[in-house]
Amino acid sequence: VQLQASGGGLVQAGGSLRLSCAASGSFSSVGNMDWYRQAPGKQRELVATMVNSGTTNYATTGRFTISRDNAKNTVYLQMNGVKPEDTARYYCNADIKQIGHLFYTNHWGQGTQVTVSS
Repeated sequence: VQLQASGGGLVQAGGSLRLSCAASGSFSSVGNMDWYRQAPGKQRELVATMVNSGTTNYATTGRFTISRDNAKNTVYLQMNGVKPEDTARYYCNADIKQIGHLFYTNHWGQGTQVTVSS
């Protein structure tokens, strides 16, 4: 099972980015899909969570929107009005039930770098 994140890059303050993270491999179900971020010298922190029912939870308010396409096993993070303090490596995280397994296991993607210039 792999989580492949993409969409990061260099953006000016006030701009927008859309991150994507797709799950691939042999699995039967994907549960919660989350976005985390880690800035240099700081701990990794939760940005947003989305369960497969559509319920969302945000650790940051207002500027980010999480969504998912269950048919594509993909989670998105729309980032609007970005600020320099949003600069971080953004990681996706998902609970996945692999083929032949009874329970969900937690998986991390490799991350995608977002850099916001002032």
